[in-house]
Amino acid sequence: MTLYVNLAELLGARIEQGLYRPGDRLPSVRALSLEHGVSLSTVQQAYRLLEDNGLVAPRPKSGYFVPQHRNLPALPAVGRPAQRPVDISQWEHVIELVRSSPNKNVVQLGRGMPDVNSPTLKPLLRSLAQLSRRQDMPGLYYDTISGTEALREQVARLMLDSGCTLGAADLVITTGCHEALSASIRAVCQPGDIVAVDSPSFHGAMQTLKGLGMKAMEIPTDPLTGISLEALELALEQWPIKLIQVTPTCNNPLGYVMPEARKRALLNLAQRFDVAILEDDVYGDLAYTYPRPRTIKSFDDDGRVLLCSSFSKTLAPGLRIGWVAPGRYLERVLHMKYIGTGSTATQPQLAIADFIEGGHYQPHLRRMRSQYQRSRDQMIDWVTRYFPAGTRVSRPQGSFLLWVELPEHFDTLKLNRVLLEQGVQIAMGSIFSASGKYRNCLRMNYAALPTPEIEAAVRKVGENAIRLLAEEAKHG
Repeated sequence: MTLYVNLAELLGARIEQGLYRPGDRLPSVRALSLEHGVSLSTVQQAYRLLEDNGLVAPRPKSGYFVPQHRNLPALPAVGRPAQRPVDISQWEHVIELVRSSPNKNVVQLGRGMPDVNSPTLKPLLRSLAQLSRRQDMPGLYYDTISGTEALREQVARLMLDSGCTLGAADLVITTGCHEALSASIRAVCQPGDIVAVDSPSFHGAMQTLKGLGMKAMEIPTDPLTGISLEALELALEQWPIKLIQVTPTCNNPLGYVMPEARKRALLNLAQRFDVAILEDDVYGDLAYTYPRPRTIKSFDDDGRVLLCSSFSKTLAPGLRIGWVAPGRYLERVLHMKYIGTGSTATQPQLAIADFIEGGHYQPHLRRMRSQYQRSRDQMIDWVTRYFPAGTRVSRPQGSFLLWVELPEHFDTLKLNRVLLEQGVQIAMGSIFSASGKYRNCLRMNYAALPTPEIEAAVRKVGENAIRLLAEEAKHG
């Protein structure tokens, strides 16, 4: 990493963490040069990079300042899910979302799709092409059930950034994060078991629970700090919970990063009640702060945390390459993978390993984190401008997904049907609940670079919401 990028990320993290507040004057170029032992031009390049990212604003003859931000909309309220395990519903609405294929006539705001048009992905495409041209055709052969050793070694190195010290033998490559989650759930639980989940929660994990005949215990979740440890403790005392499934870093759909102290406390709680934790870290590398937040797995000293992730959100979902660090459940996960998909496709594994080893992954991440952070701010601006007064909005600390809460009795199922006729699709809030709560909420994707077409789509969402609310008031 170049010196100026390193310095820019350090300053950016300090701004994000509130060490420098809106309106504050930042250290002078000369002061930073002396503090960090770098040249004046290095500091100036760092400030230019921060300026491009919207994190600092120069003032002639005065230096650099943290920009004054507008008044942000209120955060979403903490949900009030049922205080008992429930059977999982909503499959018909989930399949409606995942069945939707790319269509140039529909602006797809609903899917959890990263931007795959970045030039930083070109080396990956070259690796895929070169593997196809090799005479020994390594990509056409089976590899081990655990996945190619080259990729497992690279993933183990990447995991150091999240505080984990693991080797290639501790990892299993899977067909996307979805299989990592599914194999992990089956390795720990049996049909009829109860799994505690954050609420709202990723619909894919919950539909896996449904398909495996398990019940979900939805736990209230704060939009800034994550799952309520107090409510979770109460649930653990009252019910025979077998597994805690959480997405604590760059949560889907709320976007929060659970504070490190609360991650430790969650692990302590799991140890006290002897329960496993399934940690979904699929968006963790897209945290806007640097260094990226630590995983719960990094504190795990008895192997009870199964850490799942993939390259679907950081690189491209079509590669279908994920992984799991299953701890004490390694042999069970391998068995579940064997009876599920068997070996994972070899060619994308080799291409990704080559991409990481060639030094392309971290520059790609830096570019995407910066792009997604700017797009988040733009999307929040549009929602503030076009949506009904009183709309609540999440403050994602990473990834590219925004959670929007409309008035309590609003119906986003009806809104989505209207929008589909106008060439726009959203993700309805009800699919993020086992029992169909959050019907007044929706999730929108802001991964793509902002365009007039995307702005027009967001405006349609807001204008139709305003119209439907007016009609409801008229007939109510």
